[in-house]
Amino acid sequence: MKITSITPYLFNPRSGKNLLLIRVETDTGLYGWGECYTSLRKEQVVQAYVQAMTPYVIGRDPFNIRHTWRVLFDDFAIRRSSLDLACAWSGIEIALWDIIGKACKQPVYKLLGGANREQVRLYANGWYEGARSLDALCDAAVRTVSQGWNALKWDPYSGPWRTFISQKEEDEAVENVRRIRAAVGPHVDLLIDAHRRVAPRQAVSFAKRIEGFGIMQFEDPNLADNIDLVAQTRAQIGLPTVTGETLYTKEQFVAVLERKAADVINPDVCAAGGILASMELAAMAEPYGVSFSPHNNNSTVVGLAATLHVSLAASNFLIAEHFVNLAPACDAIATCRPDVRPGWARPRDIPGLGVDIDMRALREWPYADLGSKNLRHPHEEFPREGHV
Repeated sequence: MKITSITPYLFNPRSGKNLLLIRVETDTGLYGWGECYTSLRKEQVVQAYVQAMTPYVIGRDPFNIRHTWRVLFDDFAIRRSSLDLACAWSGIEIALWDIIGKACKQPVYKLLGGANREQVRLYANGWYEGARSLDALCDAAVRTVSQGWNALKWDPYSGPWRTFISQKEEDEAVENVRRIRAAVGPHVDLLIDAHRRVAPRQAVSFAKRIEGFGIMQFEDPNLADNIDLVAQTRAQIGLPTVTGETLYTKEQFVAVLERKAADVINPDVCAAGGILASMELAAMAEPYGVSFSPHNNNSTVVGLAATLHVSLAASNFLIAEHFVNLAPACDAIATCRPDVRPGWARPRDIPGLGVDIDMRALREWPYADLGSKNLRHPHEEFPREGHV
């Protein structure tokens, strides 16, 4: 069996993020679906990477995943990794696993060592979409919990992103967490995402003030590029610390583990090298007593399915991410998708990933030019001609 074509498909689920699916076809008629992690205004860059990598992959056996990656890393990337390279490869690699599962007539998780659990626990993200006030945010939290979700993640900070925030901004973030906890009661797990915003001293101050609210995870308090900052924060707080969504190599995660910078790692299956790499990262973390909680800001079809197969198989899995606001659109393009209920999910027990895409429906959700992100530091911006 040989790979004959790789086709990327950009689409927009009518949200602030375009998504990128990959279809890989073979000379046997078997095909597979994959997905690449995307970020605003860079999705076409990842698509270009996929297209540039394609000649290195065509003609190869889809079973030879490690060798194909080595060819790409050595000959295409000249042994220089990047996030965009990792995202592009992740989508191709996931599609190869879909093909392998179909060829072996087995769900992917059974080829990863089998299931460690019957189903995968999920936390809801994106539930706050459209909330423009703290009252509206609390209402959205209550509504999401009433649907059956028992774990919520969000970013409680407001305003422009600053490394050094004011006391007022910290107070508002603490009040945000307090109000959400009061709204949903004591038995819903709350996960806080700081998006690498603040300096260690301010992350520590904030974390200590919310310790009494029963926080399940404190994600990315500082930039993971300097993992010592995250380790410094973790050593001074009583909240489980999470990092990993911006990381994409084993070497980066080795530093996280050796420096004791996290209680939980959260690599994204669609950004960290795909299914095989994610299994390896989870296994690396296990002897350190570190849990695996995959990031999943991807579609609720292909990206979610890949995440679920890894999560079923990984011994140290804790909880996975699910963007509830993307589900209606993503489900509309799928003819087969994971079984998702509030708080829990499981991939279909059919060969491969257990997903398929309706090409006609996919065309009804075209790529959207969403413009540029708002500047993170408007208070420091100089007057200028035009704008980004």
